[in-house]
Order: sequence, then C-alpha cells, then structure tokens
Amino acid sequence: MTTIPPSKPVTVPELFEARRAGRKLAMLTAYDAGFARVFDANGADIILVGDTLGMVVQGHPSTLPVIVEDIEYHTRNVARALSRALLLADLPFQADATPERALDAATRLLQAGAGMIKLEGGGRHKLDAIRFLVEREIPVSAHLGLTPQSVLRFGGYKVQGREETAAKQLRADALAVAEAGASLLVLECVPAALAAEITHASPIPTIGIGAGPHCDGQVLVLHDFLGLDTGTRRPKFVKDFLAENGSVAGAVRAYVEAVRNGSFPGVEHSYA
Repeated sequence: MTTIPPSKPVTVPELFEARRAGRKLAMLTAYDAGFARVFDANGADIILVGDTLGMVVQGHPSTLPVIVEDIEYHTRNVARALSRALLLADLPFQADATPERALDAATRLLQAGAGMIKLEGGGRHKLDAIRFLVEREIPVSAHLGLTPQSVLRFGGYKVQGREETAAKQLRADALAVAEAGASLLVLECVPAALAAEITHASPIPTIGIGAGPHCDGQVLVLHDFLGLDTGTRRPKFVKDFLAENGSVAGAVRAYVEAVRNGSFPGVEHSYA
C-alpha cells in the first residue's frame, strides 16, 4: 500500500478543491519538528498544533492552562519541518475573548509559520472574532461540537448534539461560522448522522474527529493515532495505526489511505 502525496503545497483554496474533487483530507496533530517531518513526507494534508498539547505534552487534565506562547513555540518547531502540509494552529483558551485579542494571538501564530488559525465555538463573540480576522486576511478554521475549552460548562468530555435542541443549534452554528468567513470546520464528538447533515449543508469543508465517516476529512491526535498512553480514557473514535504498520511513517501512510478510501472511521469509531 502506498499513498503518494500531492506535489504542490496544501493551501486554503486547495481545501475547497479537494472537497469539490471528493478527495478526503487527512489531518494529524504534531508538536515538534521530528513528527511533523514524517507526517508531511507521508501524505498528511494538514498538521494541527493543537492546544491538546496541554494534555498530551504538558500533562494537564485539560487544555485550559495552555497559553499563546505555548502554541507559538510549538508552531515554530513544526513549521521548520513542513514542505507541503498546511499548518493550522489553535487559539488557546480566552485568546479569542475579544476580536483584538484574537488578532494579536493569530498574528503571532502566522508569523511563527502557521497558515491558518483555529478557534472553538460558535457564539456571537466567536463570530465577531472570525469576521475580524478574515477581514484582516487571516484564514480561520472553526471548531464545533465538543469544544474542549468548554469542558467546565459541559461537565466533562461528552458527545454533543444528541438532543434535537442541541442538534438544531449545531446546524445553525455551522452555517453561521461559514457566513462569518471561516474556511474550514472541525466537528468533534457529534453523532455521525448529524455530522453528515452538517457536512452536506456546509459551504466549507468539514473535518471530523468522533463525527463519523461523512465529513470531508478526519483528524486524530498524534498520541492517540500512535496508541500512546495519554493518562486519560481512550476515546471511542481513536484507532492505533502504529500497531499494524511497523513504523511511524507506515502508520501515517495507513491512516491517510484509510481516510481517503473511507475505511476510517468505521461504525465502531462513530457515535449514534
């Protein structure tokens, strides 16, 4: 099995081109140059420097302690290793509390090497931040469903959108973030049928994590994808790609191929 990555760099317009062509997008998180280089060379389309680093790198119980300087540092490290994958960087907790704060943080991350930033949530101030950034030429990915920065309000890491009221709000938020100017939408831990509905209605590409097989792409956290112990409960949507593929490079190729051909995620990785 071989997956030959496209020769040209992945850009924001390429995300829409992939969607139109029906080519699934494969995203992984990375936090250093070593893993980023392997992921980039073996077909990953997007590398995310996620605030998950607070849990899997720093050892915190949530992403809330992560600060802009943390994301900036890891973004610089990852950016040095990439030649084709699009680099996406998270705005950590409260970095987008106002449009001005979001602009300051996003500017630092783009200057560190990111090609797009991601922010969580679809409330009014989030939409204001998205518009503010896009008007200033900063590409934005939205993130809906289980937004880890909302863990205290949610009362834990729980599937979102199972009740009709919540599902209706997610549908509305998905359209709203696109209207505000987002170019990508991450859907985390939502029922597969709802994610499929949102993806069908969305004018922008969707990336799923625990959101079933019908999104325009998938993302996994590095440590989950390699079957490493993170000190937390293993989510249902996780698959260890290293176990059957012998090397990190082989695991990446297998993951990319599984995303492309639709074999991952399967029913066993999805929520009803």
